[in-house]
Amino acid sequence: MKLSFKSFLILLMFGLSLAIVSCQQGSGNSALKSSTAEKVFVAPGEYDEFYAFVSGGFSGQLAVYGLPSGRLFKIIPVFSVDGEKAWGFNEETKPMLETSYGFIPWDDSHHPDISQTNGVLDGRWVFINGNNTPRIARIDLTTFETVEIIELPNSAGNHSSPYVTDNTEYVIAGTRFGVPVPQRDISINDYKGNFKGALSFIKIDQETGGMDLSFQILMPGFDYDKAHPGRGKSDGWMFFTTYNVEEANTLLEINASQRDKDFIAAVNWKKAEEYIKAGKFRTMKTKYAHNVYNDETHSATSTMKTEVRILDPGNLPGLVYFLPMPKSPHGCDVDPSGEYIVGSGKLSANVTVHSFPKMMKAIKEKKFDGESYGIPILKFEDVLAGVVEQPGLGPLHTEFDGKGNAYTSFFISSEVVKWKLGTWEVIDRKPTYYSVGHVMIPGGNSQKPFGKYLLAMNKITKDRFLPTGPEVTQSAQLYDITGDKMELLLDFPTVGEPHYAAGIPADLIKAKSKKFFKLDENKHPYATKSQDDVKVVRDGKDVHIYMTTIRSHFAPDNIEGVKVGDRVYFHVTNIEQDYDVPHGIAMIGANTSELLIMPGQTETFVWEPKEVGVWPFYCTDFCSALHQEMQGYVRVSPRNSKIKLSWSLDGE
Repeated sequence: MKLSFKSFLILLMFGLSLAIVSCQQGSGNSALKSSTAEKVFVAPGEYDEFYAFVSGGFSGQLAVYGLPSGRLFKIIPVFSVDGEKAWGFNEETKPMLETSYGFIPWDDSHHPDISQTNGVLDGRWVFINGNNTPRIARIDLTTFETVEIIELPNSAGNHSSPYVTDNTEYVIAGTRFGVPVPQRDISINDYKGNFKGALSFIKIDQETGGMDLSFQILMPGFDYDKAHPGRGKSDGWMFFTTYNVEEANTLLEINASQRDKDFIAAVNWKKAEEYIKAGKFRTMKTKYAHNVYNDETHSATSTMKTEVRILDPGNLPGLVYFLPMPKSPHGCDVDPSGEYIVGSGKLSANVTVHSFPKMMKAIKEKKFDGESYGIPILKFEDVLAGVVEQPGLGPLHTEFDGKGNAYTSFFISSEVVKWKLGTWEVIDRKPTYYSVGHVMIPGGNSQKPFGKYLLAMNKITKDRFLPTGPEVTQSAQLYDITGDKMELLLDFPTVGEPHYAAGIPADLIKAKSKKFFKLDENKHPYATKSQDDVKVVRDGKDVHIYMTTIRSHFAPDNIEGVKVGDRVYFHVTNIEQDYDVPHGIAMIGANTSELLIMPGQTETFVWEPKEVGVWPFYCTDFCSALHQEMQGYVRVSPRNSKIKLSWSLDGE
């Protein structure tokens, strides 16, 4: 095809304009300034200033990163099996993944939250939710391991969780979906009025961190989204956004967006405690698993619970109030003082802020605008503190820096917007790449934020990193928020979907980190604390190998007398008492992963040999210069063999 000169010029100018835009975008996004690079550089041997605990979303895990470097330190398996650490594979951790539905080795982990004392992060535990099969997990920050998981009955889609109160009295969770409670065969078209939403209050033991499902509040069958405990002056209250107050059950993107306003549910949990103490609850029969890992026995147990206490807010005055909130809200966030309740309506052009003192005044004066299922609705104007006018498109989540500023993520316009509490004026905005969901300021959901960095977690990273086929890595981006203007410092790939994060100064955790498990405190029933105590024992078709591992050999390392059809238990104790000297073990043909055994710890895997032969095992975690020599054999004989069980070490 022959082009005219005019057409040629038009194409040339178009190409030049694309090149200019590309150069502008490249120079704007690449963070090439040496001063910027210096702000995230952590020299070899130096430590990061903050830990960031970033949820894995659909991976069911929790990732530990350092800030400002963005370096990945550890993946903590929570609601997922993990071959690297044998989580969900070894006999000790399998009970952690039990539920009322059976063994569920996956979940959708969204919202980590760190324990607090007097409204300030204390670095003891991280809590995180399982969204699909409703569960809450607790991670011990001395070991960075999951130590407890509790299932939530009467709940479905445990997205609105977990949230830690000012003194970690409770971890609180809300259901996403309305469902029949108790579950029964009912037409979905009978949704309205028949489906319910459970808000769960998990009591936390202040010494051990142990969780107990104290009670549930059975709410109308709306959808419950993000939430936040009251802080300071609003301590004792809990605030949940709701959407689908229409109680639609099909095409929710249309039918759940009919009303101008949905609600924020304000729940007075101290009043709930009074009602529980006064016996104003009913006990519901149900079934849910409570799984606990014990650091002394290095083993987990699963207990099935059978009942829960239920509160009905329609019959209990003062327990719950509804605050009108435009429109299809997602975020619900409380500033460090506890005065302001920030709602982010996904379909609203503004960010709406309610006032806790005004809410209390309206309640006292009974300024209600009707009720819903017996729950009073406060008048919008009577509780309104102010509005951030047209700050962006698709507001989702707000965090605070402790200096009077708020930072809201905008999914549609792909930006973070900084605005002033009290005046509601927009101060700054910075683009994200792309479609940001949640943001995190270390301590930004507490009374004392550490307002140095903001982490934005993005859903799309098209054109940001090297391509990896149809699925591209997701990312987090780090901003310096110490000045009047935000500065993009770094973006780095993340594991799974970085749905949300919690951050804390490293100094609050690192000194408490456990170096190893004391061998003389190991109470595992199959622990072998000395090489002199190793043995191999037959019990019918079960063979128990009491094994030790140390640099650079197993004891025993040669075993005979095992038969086809046996069930062989390898109980392996790492008798090292030195920091960062784990050992691994893997067996050819074992229907499991390796074990990864920390110093002083005991773990077990099961092997069921199906063929005769001599089968090797070896150490999977590099431990010394003679790591390759760390191996052994198991001889497997026919089922009718007369060979007696025996073992040897170093040719014994």
